[in-house]
Order: sequence, then structure tokens, then C-alpha cells
Amino acid sequence: MATFLYKLGRLAFRRRHFVALIWVALLTLAGVGAASAPAAGNTSFSVPGTEAQKAFDLLEQRFPGMSADGATARVVFKAPKGEKMTDAVNKATVEKTVKELRSGSEVASVADPYTGHAVSENGTIAYASVKYEVSGMELADSSKDALTDAAQDARDAGLTVEIGGDALSATPETGSSEIIGIAVAAVVLVITFGSLLAAGFPLLTAIIGVGIGVSAITALASALDLGTTTSTLASMIGLAVGIDYALFIVSRYRAELAEGREREDAAGRAVGTAGSAVVFAGLTVVIALVGLSVVNIPMLTKMGIAAAGTVAIAVLIALTMIPALLGYAGRRIKPAGQKSKLLGGGRTPKKPGRPNMGTRWASFVVRRPVAVLLLGVLGLGAAAIPAASLELGLPDDGSQPTSTTQRRAYDLLSEGFGPGFNGPLLIVVDAKDSADPKAAFAEVGDEIKGLKDVVTVTPAAPNKAGDTATITVVPDSKPSSTTTEDLVHAIRDKGADIARKTDSQILVTGSTAMNIDVSQKLNDALLPYLALVVGLAFLLLIVVFRSILVPLKAALGFLLSVMAALGAVVAVFQWGWLSGLMNVEETGPVMSMMPIFMVGVVFGLAMDYEVFLVTRMREAYVHGEKPSQAVVTGFKHGARVVTAAAVIMMAVFSGFIGSSESMVKMIGFGLAIAVFFDAFLVRMAIVPAVLALLGKRAWWLPKWLDRALPNVDVEGEGLRAHATEEEKELVRA
Repeated sequence: MATFLYKLGRLAFRRRHFVALIWVALLTLAGVGAASAPAAGNTSFSVPGTEAQKAFDLLEQRFPGMSADGATARVVFKAPKGEKMTDAVNKATVEKTVKELRSGSEVASVADPYTGHAVSENGTIAYASVKYEVSGMELADSSKDALTDAAQDARDAGLTVEIGGDALSATPETGSSEIIGIAVAAVVLVITFGSLLAAGFPLLTAIIGVGIGVSAITALASALDLGTTTSTLASMIGLAVGIDYALFIVSRYRAELAEGREREDAAGRAVGTAGSAVVFAGLTVVIALVGLSVVNIPMLTKMGIAAAGTVAIAVLIALTMIPALLGYAGRRIKPAGQKSKLLGGGRTPKKPGRPNMGTRWASFVVRRPVAVLLLGVLGLGAAAIPAASLELGLPDDGSQPTSTTQRRAYDLLSEGFGPGFNGPLLIVVDAKDSADPKAAFAEVGDEIKGLKDVVTVTPAAPNKAGDTATITVVPDSKPSSTTTEDLVHAIRDKGADIARKTDSQILVTGSTAMNIDVSQKLNDALLPYLALVVGLAFLLLIVVFRSILVPLKAALGFLLSVMAALGAVVAVFQWGWLSGLMNVEETGPVMSMMPIFMVGVVFGLAMDYEVFLVTRMREAYVHGEKPSQAVVTGFKHGARVVTAAAVIMMAVFSGFIGSSESMVKMIGFGLAIAVFFDAFLVRMAIVPAVLALLGKRAWWLPKWLDRALPNVDVEGEGLRAHATEEEKELVRA
């Protein structure tokens, strides 16, 4: 591996014009493809295998044109103080708005508040239900504009009007977050390298890689049903790892120059050593992202595969375009220990015998490994305690900021009709095999009325064939509460008994039931996903480090950092600690996608730091250093770069904390704190402490396994032999 990459690095350095031309051509091709591709709407959403999805599919068959999974909107009206919605003027305004709403091209139906009994008991609040033919993710902007324009006309007439439901759902903008991340990354890179030019290379290559990846996703979006969330994840992960991988190779190049090597040879050695770490670090990220397919949610699978493709591009760019750019830069890239003239110029020699910060810290850890290990484990364990009370769910309009119309509509409906009105349950009764479908429909309604936490049960609405009916159930509790979840399970349990009596099938669906089913599906998939990702990466790291204990320590450390990060998320977003600082307006269940998403993304990034840092230690050990000294050597060369990479990661993810969307805010905070825990507590403290305690045992590998494993030579031992052969050739000449 190292020898092949060494030759690749030297080739890219020499043939830099050709390499640069290839990547510019790929970027241009992807850009043209994105520009000429048909416009794609947001991706469709389905969750195979869940009861809620089965009910939607059944409704599509038995109620043609119903658009059971179509977007919904509730236009909520509130009369001015001292007036009622039944007053003639207010009623006329509402009826005019309803007529305006019905004119939309994608509108399936609009329910008038006065004929649909949608006026509160005190007469101050009413709502019109709008049903669309397509889902909220596929709804055209023109339909959304028509909805908001109709509401504004009613406001102009003197009513308070807010819009709830999923019709106005939109992908949050993340452009400013990316700019913040890039700006912080630029500052960190300049400080790390002491050179504007060297700092610019990782940024340039990362942007090119993300440009190719996102453009390719855009070009294929229509054909593969990829939504905007897919490109958002790909750009976030691609930008992060792209900067990291280039940072690793440029840093190693400058270190090789400092040892007196020629520039072409230094580029080859940087790619052969740091590039080997980049390849295996990239493989762990790809495994983690592609592994999301085990959840069996198509949208999540596509997001993972697309992001994995962008990571693969980042690896290839780091291995080829970085040495090409180093060739263009020539002597303007200074060896490690020198600064660019733009930043002060000349050599800045260190004080004699003064080791760098990484060396001093590693030496301290090696002297006090037990104390450092105990403090690190206890600290992360304390942070993980809140994770024991983790509650999972999907956010609804009640978790939106109070500044949004969705949240204000949610509050108005709760005020006028009760909190459960925001999350009605749709019961689908399939009585096709029943001898008396009408009796089956009636019995289902009667049985549900007797359940706890039920406020309203509407009469059964059968289809034309009379073999299937829908019943709407309004709970007494808000949609995201555990009480509503218990009611869904109670209806399903009761439905099993009714099915045996009446030869019918009862399915519970609707947005609330779908959220519950998705949360359960994600929760059930977490352990298999964790076993798959950690297991495959464990095997990969055995090959890289030729050790059993080092990969085991890496996996256990990762699990500790993820549990601590989940604990921090629970403390802030569920318990409300520091909620004011994070601008969290509404606490509640943690987003059900958060644990599995955090495992996938953070595991890949954590292994980046593990591979780069420990590879340096392994390299020093293989070249003859004692185990404790190898730990110090690894930190001497790698701590600064890993620290810079972690700070860049945290900056990229922290930019999302400022989002108004609770999901985006939670993801940004969770990933940022996870990177902090993993990089600074696990990799920089626990890892060296454990390796110091293990000594030579850390690098133990059974002889039979050593013979069976392929020798990938990540530490670059083959390069030393290669250099020796070159020296012999020179002597002969």
C-alpha cells in the first residue's frame, strides 16, 4: 500500500498539469450535468415494513385519488377580541379564503370550517383543512405561495391566521453554516501551517471535492429520487473530511521537507504514509455511511450512499491533487518549523531542547497513565449519565420556535380544541374478508371509544366498495407525548382482538403514528447497525495496525464518546440544561434519528483521528522505538494536526446550532460535542494512557493471524527498503 501510494504521489507531483486537468474536467462535467439535469422535487418518503406505511399503501388501493400520504395544511383562524368566528363578517372572510384555497392546482380537497364542525366551543377559533395530492416533500413552491397568500388576505381582513401541518415544510438553509465552518477552518489552517498558501490547499481541494459530489447528486437527483437533504449531508461530511485528509498529507509533506528530502520524494512519502492513513480512515467513513442502509428507510439509504461517494472523492483528491498542487507551489511551501514571508518570514527556530505541546502532553500521560485514564473514563461516564433517560421521538410543530406560523397554529388549535387535536390518528379498517363490514366498522369505533386518553372518535367513512373504512381518533394528549404513543399501541392491541372476531384488519396511521413507527424502526436498527459498522471497522483496523487490542480500544473509546455525547444532547434538549444558551425554546424527546446518525457520522470521523494518530505510533514502534517512546513520537508529529482537524470539525458542525430548526440544531450540537469528546478526551488522553499501560502487548497479534492477514504497510516500512535500494543503485552508478 505505502509503496504504491508513494509512486502515485510522485507521479502526481511530476504530472501535475495532467492531474489538475482531470479534476477540473470532472468538476466541469459534473457542473454541466447538474445545470442541464431536469429539476427534481424533494424526495418521496416511505418507511417499508411499518404499519403506518402499510395503511397508506392500502388507502392508495381502496381509496383511489385520496392521496392518503399527501400534504396537509390547517389554516387556523382566530376572531378579534370580543368577536366570534360565527359573526357574519368573519364568516364571510373565512368562506372567501376557503374558496381561494380550493383554486390550487395540487389541492385535493378543502374542508369548510362551518360545514365540517371545525369551530371551537367558545366560537373564537376555527380552522380549514387543506389536503394536497402530493406529499409535503414534493409540494411545489407555487402551491405553498398560494397557501400563504390566502392566509395573508384573511389577515388583512382583520383575523389572526396561522398555518399548521406539513404543507409548509422546507429544507433548512445551511449556506451560512458552511461559510462559518470554512472561515474557522481557514483560520485554524493558517495557524497550523503558518502559511497562507499551505492553508489554502486543503480548503481548495475540499471545495472541489464537494463541488463534484454535490453536482453529481444534483445531476442524478431526478433519476434516483434524491432530495435536497441528500446534498446537504454530502456537502457537510465531504467538506469536513476533505479538509482533514488534505491537512494530514500537507502536514506530513512539510515534515518530510524538514528532514531534508527533495520535494518530489517528500510528496511521494507524504502520500505513501499519511495517504495510507487517509485511505483507511476514508474506508471507515464509507462503511459507516453505507451501513445506514440496514435501517431500511430508502431516504436514509440514499443519503448515506451519496455522502459515502463524496467521501471517496475526497480521498482520491487528497491522494492526487494535493501532491499536484504541492508541485505547483514549489519552494513557496516551507518545511515544518518555517513560516511564510507573508506571516513574518524566515525561519523561526525553536528554543533548543524545547519540545512541542504534543510531546509534553504525551510525556505527561506516559508518566501518569492510570490517573489520566481514570479521569477520562470518569468524566465521559458522568457526561453519559443523562443518556439513561433518553426518550426518542420525531419533532412536530409543537417543537418549532414560537416565531413560526406552524408553532402559532399548533398553539391556537391546542387552545381551541385540546392538545391531542394536533395529532389525530387515522384508523384504517380492512373488512374485505368480513361477512358484515358495517358491523365490523361499528365495533372498531365502539371499542376505541372505550380506551383511555380518547377524546373523539368520528363515524366510519367507507369507500365506494364498502369493504374498507377510515376512522379518525383525536387523543387527549399532544402528539409527541408518551401517552399518545401508548394509545397507538393500545389501539393496535385492541385491533388484534377485533380482527379475530370480525375477520377484518385494523391499521393505525397518520403523521403521529408514522412518527412513532419510524422512531421504533430506528431504535430497533441501532444495535444491528452498531454491530455491523463497528465489526467491519474492527476487522479493518486489525489489518491496519496488526493488533487485536488497539482496534478493540478504538471501538470501546468510540462507544464511550458517543454515549457521553448522547448524554449531553439529553441534558440540553430533553432536560433543558443550558437551553437558553443554545436558544432551545421547547424541550422534548430527542430526535429518533439522532443516535443512529451520530453513530454513523462520528464513528467515521473518530476513526480518522485514531488511524492518523496511532499510525504514527505504529510507524515509530516498527522502526525500533520502545512502546512508551513511540506514543510520545506519535504525538510529537500528529497531535497538532489532529487537534486542528478536530477544531475544524467542531466549527463546521457548531455552525448548525444557530439554525431555527430544532432537528438541525440538535444534529449540529450532538456532532460537535461528540467530536470534542472523542478527539480531546478519548484520542488525546485515553488512547495514549491505555497504550502506555499495555506496552508491547498493545501490538500483539497471534502468529497464525499475522500470517493470514495481508500486509498493507501503512507505517511505510516498504518505503525504507525502497530508499535503500535506490541508494544502492546510486552507489553502483
